Amino acid sequence: MIDAHRRPRGPYTVAAALLCHLVPQALERSAALVEAHDIEILAAAPELAELVPARRVTIECGLSDEERILVPAPRRTLRLANGLAELVRDAVRPGRTLAVCNVAEADPTDLELLDVMTRRIPPATLAITLYSDGPEPAPDTRDTDELWVMVDRSMREGFLHAVVELGERGMARTEPGGAWWWRFAQRTGTALGGLGRTSAARSLWDRVRAASQDPKMHAASAYGTAMLDARHPDPARRDLGRARRWINEAIAISSLLPDPLERAFKLGFDRNGLALIELRHGRLDAALSLVESALELARELGERHPQHRMVLLANRAQLLATLGNTKEALEDYAAAIAIDPGFPDHYLERGNLLFKLGQYEEALADYERAMRAGPPLPEAHYNRAELRTMRGDTSGALADLGRVVELDPGYLDAYINRAGLLAAGGRDEEARLDVTAGLALAPGNPHLLTVLGQLETAAGRLAAARTALDAAVEAGPGLAAAWGNRGVLRYAAGDVEGAVADLTRAIELQPQPDLYVNRAIALRTLGRDADADADDRRASLFS
Repeated sequence: MIDAHRRPRGPYTVAAALLCHLVPQALERSAALVEAHDIEILAAAPELAELVPARRVTIECGLSDEERILVPAPRRTLRLANGLAELVRDAVRPGRTLAVCNVAEADPTDLELLDVMTRRIPPATLAITLYSDGPEPAPDTRDTDELWVMVDRSMREGFLHAVVELGERGMARTEPGGAWWWRFAQRTGTALGGLGRTSAARSLWDRVRAASQDPKMHAASAYGTAMLDARHPDPARRDLGRARRWINEAIAISSLLPDPLERAFKLGFDRNGLALIELRHGRLDAALSLVESALELARELGERHPQHRMVLLANRAQLLATLGNTKEALEDYAAAIAIDPGFPDHYLERGNLLFKLGQYEEALADYERAMRAGPPLPEAHYNRAELRTMRGDTSGALADLGRVVELDPGYLDAYINRAGLLAAGGRDEEARLDVTAGLALAPGNPHLLTVLGQLETAAGRLAAARTALDAAVEAGPGLAAAWGNRGVLRYAAGDVEGAVADLTRAIELQPQPDLYVNRAIALRTLGRDADADADDRRASLFS
């Protein structure tokens, strides 16, 4: 029985207890298995560091507090949970039982892990029994320093829910506006923003402004408030004017800081934030100019703040690539990766650029580097699936998409792409399962409705096919496949004029040889032979 109550230990209470039991035994049987999961083990159970040396590291482990500027995305814990589940699955002796109590009081990291383990580990390998209640642990008597250690570790690892809970506790125990209070407040505000708790984050930054007259606190709070709008995932809810007002305030304060090195760092950091706002406005040249000015300031820092320079180089690479300066973009990605070869994100970004440039072998190498750099990464498998599809490796693409869905059952695009590949391969029942699963996540998704229309057409259920394709066209009027498939269906139903209209719209959206061929057939049926011949000629140009 493992007690999951988060109060005594915080994040990954269950994981740590389980790993402390399994890892010593696993090392005796397969050291390679343990080594392959070093990041996950040390994130969940740092007390195992003497048994499990860190094999894959990033530069962050050697940076000072002020140099660490990256906050792991909330999805990092899903990656850790998948890696831990695979380790437990492969390390546990079959037929064992895991019982966990106090699940109602568990940290979100453990709840996510238990969900992944229950989904991915067969009960015959490990039967998991959960109890919502359990014994009440002793009251929390940690002092400020101990709380800070937990908050700082949680921030570095991306345990954002714990940062908020423990950070607010730390703020309550320290003097508002003081140095310790600010350390807790800064972490808490950043974590709230990362979790999408925008209103709570905005209120916290307001509390900082009310409690302090320190210019650095005001600059950081202004930046944090600006990013709540600039980074909001819903474009409709971004107030970019408000974001600009706050980031300008941050820049104004940072430009007045007396220490030249601190000023160069803070000012460059804030200008990079303004660059994001310019990017949201579609002003790429202005964004690029700001990032380049931040890089100029970073040169004043010498060897300090390498993570800051890495971020700026990668941001410039993204802008350069968007502007069509691909050679310079690849050079910047190479420079960013050279600063921290253990950071996976830039391999993914560079791989995507290489893919667009048709450099498939190089793109594949980058996707696989990203996979090796850390815990399971669904995005890397998804991107590799797209590359394999482009190269005609359908079986490889299906394997990758299966891996994506295994790691993240909520990954909608993986269902869309896999359903399309399965339908194209005549595996209709499997395709239908993916369509059903995808529509459960996103009812009315036009891509899935288009595949459903294809499946219903193949099954001879033309009325159901028409219903699905009508809905697809309505939901996705810019989706050529929806119009093209409805055109084929309308022709089969005898509505030749309607078929020509739908196929014409599909061609306007995305010219493809099969669309011209199908429209030519419909045109000949209408006696429009000259137009049909013209479509045949257009189709031949694609070969």
